[in-house]
Amino acid sequence: MFKYGFIQYKSAPTLVSINYLVVGGGGGASQGGAGGGGAGGFLTGTTPIGIGAYTITVGAGGLGGNGSANTNGSNSIFNGLTAIGGGAGGYIGGAGGAAGGSGGGGGGYNTGANGPGAGTVGQGNAGGSGLAASGVTYYGGGGGGAGAVGGGAVAGGVTGGAGLSSSISGTATYYAGGGGSGYFVSSSYGINGGGVGGGGSGGPGVANTGGGGGAAAGNGGAGGSGIVIISYPTGSITATGGTITTSGGYTIHTFTTSGTWQRTA
Repeated sequence: MFKYGFIQYKSAPTLVSINYLVVGGGGGASQGGAGGGGAGGFLTGTTPIGIGAYTITVGAGGLGGNGSANTNGSNSIFNGLTAIGGGAGGYIGGAGGAAGGSGGGGGGYNTGANGPGAGTVGQGNAGGSGLAASGVTYYGGGGGGAGAVGGGAVAGGVTGGAGLSSSISGTATYYAGGGGSGYFVSSSYGINGGGVGGGGSGGPGVANTGGGGGAAAGNGGAGGSGIVIISYPTGSITATGGTITTSGGYTIHTFTTSGTWQRTA
């Protein structure tokens, strides 16, 4: 007599598409006639997600400073999606200064001899070019934003490139604006506003927007920290992590610091 056994196969958890916004930290700016910091990379869309825990990394804004002290922003990461930190603004000084850093959005620079930083395709735009009118006059280029290239320098400086708007949080908000440039004219310093989306106005980029820092008379502004937001139709899945809100039939998880998002059902 033969007995036939039966093997029960458990089906894999169903994948469900969720909405996401991932923005990297903005780049920091330097002093005087320096370029603005580039915006953090901007990624938004939908992605299929299964049951499990997912690490969230929220990128920090780059340091502002004087000369070479400013730095690129840090990356923000969710489920294999990486929003690149913004490039640091270029600066004057030292052995001729330095070009704008490349990143999600590129940092601007003060002269055409050392160009602006490049943006990352699909995440941001290049920084603006600079202008050296004479040995004592420098005009910085704006940092690149998610929605536009940083402005090219003119007398008086320029604003950073505009960011992009998202309503994933339930409120239309601009993210990833480039930092405003500065100018230096015979020992006088000036500043210019950041791009729409938190680019800073001669100071730091707005926190949790990924805005680039603005150049300033003293130390340039730091970049704004990044953000990760996840949303899905309320009741379609069960999940924990971040600050949880609801709006318009959607459940929203907002991460302003690194943490863990977990789909439990």
